Amino acid sequence: MDNFDFIIIGGGSAGCVLADKLSACGKYQICLLEAGPEDKHWSIHMPIGVIELMQNKVLNWQFNSEPESTQNNRKIFNPRGRTLGGSSSINAMLYVRGQKEDYDHWAALGNEGWSFNDVLPYFRSTQHQERGEDEFHGINGPLNVADSSSKPPIHDHFISSAQQAGFPFNNDFNGKNQEGVGYYQVTQINGQRCSAAKAFLTPNANRSNLTIITGAQVQKLLIDENKVATGVYYKTKNRYHSIFANKEVLLSAGAFNSPQLMMLSGLGPKNELTKHKIPLVHELSGVGQNLQDHPDTVIVTHHKRSDLLAIRPKAAWWLFKQTLKYFPLSIKKGSSERKRRGILTSAVAESGGFIKSTPDLSRPDLQLHFIPAAFEDHGRSLKVLLHYGISLHTCLLRPKSRGSVTLHGNNACLHPRISLNMLAHKDDQKAMVQAVKIARSILSQSPLSESNGTEIFPGDDVQSDESILEFVKNKANTIYHPVGTCKMGNDDMAVVDSHLKVYGIQHLRVIDASVMPTLISGNTNAPTIMIAAKIADEILAEHS
Repeated sequence: MDNFDFIIIGGGSAGCVLADKLSACGKYQICLLEAGPEDKHWSIHMPIGVIELMQNKVLNWQFNSEPESTQNNRKIFNPRGRTLGGSSSINAMLYVRGQKEDYDHWAALGNEGWSFNDVLPYFRSTQHQERGEDEFHGINGPLNVADSSSKPPIHDHFISSAQQAGFPFNNDFNGKNQEGVGYYQVTQINGQRCSAAKAFLTPNANRSNLTIITGAQVQKLLIDENKVATGVYYKTKNRYHSIFANKEVLLSAGAFNSPQLMMLSGLGPKNELTKHKIPLVHELSGVGQNLQDHPDTVIVTHHKRSDLLAIRPKAAWWLFKQTLKYFPLSIKKGSSERKRRGILTSAVAESGGFIKSTPDLSRPDLQLHFIPAAFEDHGRSLKVLLHYGISLHTCLLRPKSRGSVTLHGNNACLHPRISLNMLAHKDDQKAMVQAVKIARSILSQSPLSESNGTEIFPGDDVQSDESILEFVKNKANTIYHPVGTCKMGNDDMAVVDSHLKVYGIQHLRVIDASVMPTLISGNTNAPTIMIAAKIADEILAEHS
């Protein structure tokens, strides 16, 4: 079959939601194309597998930025999911919506229908909140949102130390107020990952009107002489195929791949396309621009507790006992499911919070992620993991720096050219220096301080603002929340309108995190799911 009503490019968080909602009525033929394989690997479903997924070259695109002049010419690692579920299949599973003001700001920029009151119903309808239903939380939606099944005591110590440092406790970062420290909720069910694929796609994969093609690397969009998107040209196993859409092509390949694919198809900045000898179909200066991500730094210290994630002989016995909690020898009477518990259900960063860098701010501008391990290089440094240690990530929620996504060449097999330009703005540099100071102040409080050893990073000799900034430039990374490269708006750099339709091209929408005009104050997976659910309803209403 080579004709469908809707073609969805990308089987990530947005693509899975679109596939579910558009196929549910049975009226339309849907095709979902995913570049990676099916989501069958053990590391996807066992939450602690997130550590392995950072190094997996099959399920993770493992993008790297260009040498960043603002960070001492380092290449910054950018992991993205390459399997059904996309990054929701490899992320840390934290369910965070951001702040009300984030969405009200989108609306204030001229994006009608995107205020917090407009989007809240979609956050509620897509989730099943295990705690129950209220004004901010829904039940009976596909995406299961749960309290963590793994809460090592060290997380309680972090929360207590943060309170000692002056930050309030918060039991629900997605409630009326985001500010405070506490435990994150996670997208898990029965101690296993509940990715967008598991929630929205797997239960519906056998629908007769839904075709899922994995291992499909899209080469370009097919656009006719009237600037109408008519289909997709893709490659599977060294064979090339063209398929056609009777109604719309929906691009949901993510903040890096969506602008790349648009440019490969002749949609984008004229100078960039000319550089790579790509015929211009329609000029859109904003494609690939406005890249934003949360800059993040991590403070690491030795710690005397032994119930931490580490590569140590003593830790091996502890991990064995934890494994028995994940694979219990018996099934609870009257239950058809094994009750998974312990560290193998861990999202690693179970606790954290949202805090103000200075008391005079009206809302939090920093996010914390606490990790019960000595952590460096995205968890890929085995040398540091030889030590018992703890790590505290602090990221800037609304950075002012902007980067870009361009091309290395005119071949779809090449990775996109990513320039994060993090820390280019002086205000971002100042904020990150303050973030390091705050993280240190938390770690210096009781009860954490009672078991802390020496500081591994930045190190006791790094005290002045100048030396802290140099540490940040040498060590800061992103926290994997890229957005903005096909931004929604009505200015000259906007790529899509408030219905996510691409300007100048008929029957083409971009539906993923790339359309966010500005970063939300938190993790971006739940907002991406919300975006897809909202636009799916608009598509169905428009074509009914």
